Amino acid sequence: MPFSAEAIKPPLHDQITELQRKIQLLEGDRSAYYEMSQSSIKKNRNSILQLRQENKRLHKKLANALAGDEQVIKEAFQSRGMEKAAFRNMSGKAALKVLDQKVCDKMKKLNALKHTTQTYRRRLEDLQTLYQSMKLENRGPERDTERRNEEAKNLRVLENRLEKAQLKCQEAEHIMRGYLKLKAHLQEESLTFQSQLDKLEAEILRQRQELKDLQVMNSDALLSKDTAKAELQRQEEQMYRERKDRECILTRYKKEAEDRKAQAERVERRAQRTAMQPDELSSDAQRSATGLGEEERAISTFEEAFRRIKEATGVTDTREVVERFISQGDTQQHLEDLKKENQRTLLQLKEDRDRLQEHFQDIKYSGETKLSSGQQMLEDCKRHLQAEQGRRDAAKERLDWLTRTLNTVRAGVEHLSDKLQHIKLGEGPEPQLPPGSEEYVVELLSQSEQKLLLLQEELQGKDLAAVMKEMEEEEFHASIEGKLPHCNTRIKLPEAQRQDPYDEEEESGDDEGDIITRAILKHQSQLIIDSKTKRKTRTKKKKGKL
Repeated sequence: MPFSAEAIKPPLHDQITELQRKIQLLEGDRSAYYEMSQSSIKKNRNSILQLRQENKRLHKKLANALAGDEQVIKEAFQSRGMEKAAFRNMSGKAALKVLDQKVCDKMKKLNALKHTTQTYRRRLEDLQTLYQSMKLENRGPERDTERRNEEAKNLRVLENRLEKAQLKCQEAEHIMRGYLKLKAHLQEESLTFQSQLDKLEAEILRQRQELKDLQVMNSDALLSKDTAKAELQRQEEQMYRERKDRECILTRYKKEAEDRKAQAERVERRAQRTAMQPDELSSDAQRSATGLGEEERAISTFEEAFRRIKEATGVTDTREVVERFISQGDTQQHLEDLKKENQRTLLQLKEDRDRLQEHFQDIKYSGETKLSSGQQMLEDCKRHLQAEQGRRDAAKERLDWLTRTLNTVRAGVEHLSDKLQHIKLGEGPEPQLPPGSEEYVVELLSQSEQKLLLLQEELQGKDLAAVMKEMEEEEFHASIEGKLPHCNTRIKLPEAQRQDPYDEEEESGDDEGDIITRAILKHQSQLIIDSKTKRKTRTKKKKGKL
């Protein structure tokens, strides 16, 4: 079998390496293909999404294009619901055709209305021209009538103003007379006001002086009170110091007594011990037989006791110790005497303290009594001052009331005298008194009484209603004649004849119903003035009675 190069196979290791290399290449190709395919898939998906969105947009656009007529109708009739419902199922062209037809109908109606308006305007212009021409033809007699009516109206207005001015002038004169009377009365009263004012001022000064005196008394009482308080405080301080001193002395005496008593007791105990010492020595001698140790202890004990006694008494001899103990009895008696004397001194000091306390209380209450009496006097003076001031105010109010009453009575009497001035007394000439005198009002009142009696005698047996009516008519005519000036004459204006007598009668009737004549106006004004004057006189009479 011949051998060739192809027949010679490479080693197994090389084959495996070659296969592994090929496998790696295939894996790289596969991964590259996978990545490329994944990127292609992703791009295709994005393209699909874009195409779908574009498809939806186109579908919407197509639907909007198909539904364009409905949208146009909806937007055109957005605020008109009824027309929108009528054109809902129509196409755009059909709706446009219907609307064009309606617009044509409206235009025809508008043209017809414009023509009618122009016709009416021309008719109105013709009528106005005719009215102006007729007005110019009838203007002459109406102008004269209007002028006469205007003059009559102005004349009536001027007459009314004149009457009002005259009434106001009369009222002003009446008021001026009243003020002049008040002025005269005030001048009369001013003559007595000065003396009354001087009296009141003197009374006020006197009351002020009394008040000053009371204030001085009050200040003196307050000073006395302060002085008494200061003296009381000084006495209390002095008594307190003396009591402290007495307590200190008493304490010192008590301490000395206790010391002496204790010393006396010690001396007595020492004497008792000294008296008992021989018995103790004999007993010690008896016990010495029993034992030397006990004897020595007893001797030492006695020696110690005797030494202490000598130290306490200050003596060394036994007799002197005994005498010292005996003399303690005299010392105790002396101390008892001192104790009794100190007790008597203490009782005396207590009595002095009680006496000073009573004296202090007497001084205290006597000062308060003086102060309370001064305050009581001040209160009484204040009450008296208030009572006097109340009396003064009451007298002043009564004086004012009497003055007002007197003024009212005086005015009423003068008014009554003015009313009865036309009645003359038959006794002779009336006495003329000055208006400022005190007898003037009394004289006027007596004259008025006599005139009223005469008037009552004259009117007795007559019809009062008829007399009153006649008096009112006479007063009215007299007032009218007195108020009218000499130049007040009536002039009748010529009246133009009217073509239509019925129109004249109707117009005259209207004037008589609407216009008030001068006589009626004067009568009404006079009645108003009379009623006011009567009301004033009645009120004055009522005040005079009160």
